[in-house]
Amino acid sequence: MLYRPPFPPAPAREPVFNLPASIVGVSLTLIAIHAVRVLVLSTGADVEVLTYFAFIPARYTLPDTLFYLPGGFGPKVWSVVSYALLHANWMHVGVNLVWFLAFGTPVARRFGTLRFLLFCAVTAAAGAGAHYLSHPDGIMPLIGASATVSGAMAAAMRFAVSPGGILAGGRGAGDHHPAESLLDSLKNPQMLIFIAIWFALNLLFGLGVSVPGADGAEVAWQAHVGGFLAGLLLFGLFDPVPRLRVT
Repeated sequence: MLYRPPFPPAPAREPVFNLPASIVGVSLTLIAIHAVRVLVLSTGADVEVLTYFAFIPARYTLPDTLFYLPGGFGPKVWSVVSYALLHANWMHVGVNLVWFLAFGTPVARRFGTLRFLLFCAVTAAAGAGAHYLSHPDGIMPLIGASATVSGAMAAAMRFAVSPGGILAGGRGAGDHHPAESLLDSLKNPQMLIFIAIWFALNLLFGLGVSVPGADGAEVAWQAHVGGFLAGLLLFGLFDPVPRLRVT
């Protein structure tokens, strides 16, 4: 005798937020750090946080007799990455998180947690390096995750616009679709258009156009460029998916 249940089994529920753990962890960390700075720390304590953890180019170039910062050698090491965990205000946090969720999510799924977190650190450091080259004696602190967001944008496009990729009409492997080589990627019309638009927008920042959350502060567009170039050029070092071979 066969038994047939009166109702078909209910379909499995899809999660409301299908985000990688690394994306959730980084996002919550950025929110928690800013909440502590705004809601818990005094103005003096917050300035001290900036002193120790923001990236300040003059720390590396000017002698202590001209520009002294406490902390010794340590901040010279960690501030090239830790600055990306600090933000100017809630709008600054929100804008960066929106773009981070959009572009960081497919990259995190593709790289896995460890590779993605290392990628975030490398792109942040590249942003700090580009900012340093353009402001070697700068005393204004650099903060914000924009360099890492820019790197994620470039990395996501490396595989999204490759032949068969999700932005090239493909419906296959999605986030794990093989990417083109760097040389082939730089010949891809979609990639070239994206790069042109991205640099045009950052040129506007360089000309003084403000963005939400800046509150009159200068947009560190050079850090954006450093993070973007690192994500574009170093993508292959982090990507575990074999390259796309075109014959």
